[in-house]
Amino acid sequence: MEIIDAVNALAALAQNHRLAVFRLLVASGPDGLSAGDIANRLGLAPNTLTFHLDRLRHAALVTVQRDGRSMIYAARFDAMKDLLGFLTDDCCGGRPEICEITRPARRRSRKAKTCG
Repeated sequence: MEIIDAVNALAALAQNHRLAVFRLLVASGPDGLSAGDIANRLGLAPNTLTFHLDRLRHAALVTVQRDGRSMIYAARFDAMKDLLGFLTDDCCGGRPEICEITRPARRRSRKAKTCG
């Protein structure tokens, strides 16, 4: 991953709605979710969600496919792995146990996970 790609990905994720959308898509797995499902789960207006999904797509963090009348969005797990690898490459002064990234994030209340 080039530094400009990492900057673009981090900039896209540096907004609470986009980060919530991306985390939801990661949790949903490779099949992704329709835009309507994402909007309902996060309590976002469709036009607001479209703006944020476009930003994530332009940062190469999500893909979109048409399925009939629905647009299905999915996280790009390869891009997520590349970003994590870029951030942790040569980390911790040769002591990789310090920066273990396989731990799940601390669970928060359901209210904290939503954007609405």
